[in-house]
Amino acid sequence: MNIADLLSRALNFESLTAEEGVFLFENAGTSELMYVGDQLKRKQVPGDKVTWIIDRNSNTTNVCVANCKFCNFYRRPGHDEQYITTIEQYKKKIEETFEFGGEQLLLQGGHHPDLGLDYYCKLFRELKQLYPNLKLHALGPPEIAHVTKLEKSTHTEVLKALHEAGLDSLPGAGAEILSDRVRRLVSKGKCGSQEWLDIMRAAHQLNITTSATMMFGHVETNLERMQHLVDIRQVQSEKPATAKGFLAFIPWPFMDEGTLLKKLKRARNTCTGDEYVRMIAMSRIMLPNVVNIQASWLTVGKKIAQTCLHAGANDFGSIMIEENVVSAAGAAFRFTAGGIQEAIQEAGFVPQLRDQQYGERDLPQNIKQQELDKATMIVD
Repeated sequence: MNIADLLSRALNFESLTAEEGVFLFENAGTSELMYVGDQLKRKQVPGDKVTWIIDRNSNTTNVCVANCKFCNFYRRPGHDEQYITTIEQYKKKIEETFEFGGEQLLLQGGHHPDLGLDYYCKLFRELKQLYPNLKLHALGPPEIAHVTKLEKSTHTEVLKALHEAGLDSLPGAGAEILSDRVRRLVSKGKCGSQEWLDIMRAAHQLNITTSATMMFGHVETNLERMQHLVDIRQVQSEKPATAKGFLAFIPWPFMDEGTLLKKLKRARNTCTGDEYVRMIAMSRIMLPNVVNIQASWLTVGKKIAQTCLHAGANDFGSIMIEENVVSAAGAAFRFTAGGIQEAIQEAGFVPQLRDQQYGERDLPQNIKQQELDKATMIVD
């Protein structure tokens, strides 16, 4: 294999194999990968705008039977700290989000053994009745798999019912690394890699837009990382022509603080800033059919995320009015609405507020900036 030849093929939007991706990742210089990632981004997303969103990442419940070894958020059934979020709590969270200029609730939670399809359909309908303009970016493939098993149903039937009840889009949560070897080690209680991919296929057939993620830097190999990207690319290639499929891809490094993986000395976060930038570039190179690549400032911080905007990323994600899962494992970075725009401008780009479908939004005039500044904190 030849670096120049592979990069040339990538610039022509050719699909590289997982093995070719590994060769590039392990042998090409960071500046080379950044250049190609940036050039591909400019072709797919012309102009100097970098998008961002105002939303809130809330949780239906912290009760979970999946027992992921990287998660500090979950509690087993019967634990003193277990909870299921009430409608009154949702109302407070949603109204606060609207005050901050947001319109979306990123709603996820644990694999609660007693919360099935009826619960989520009733919840979604009630939230949409109370707030017709609310966008629900909710659940994820592992939760769909869990509910499907509880109901002895099919992925398509569950997704269709949730969509009719108010689900607007499906997050790419719980992908971790799409390798069953890895998943047996870090998230044995969740759906396998093939089921995760099949749920996304089913969502695309129903014209439900989705995103895809990768949590890397624990027990996986570089080949497993690249195969993950190839598998995402394959599913995107199978979507109906009328469907958008995966709107975005978001990779982030494993956060290890207090996790069982770290305590057992099975894995720790060794991802450097350079490695993260290289993974952003490789994401753009390996996913020619996914338009939006998001830099995870929540886990890598402002400066590295800014560098990623020159390596293939075109989206800066959310200001995260609330986030409980990744933060529980050590992600301490925060942005205000003003701070995220300043960071984008400092990197040489024009900030553009977006919605979940990556449509442009005007900056709401009713953002209560002083309240938002209290709710979030900028950490360099």
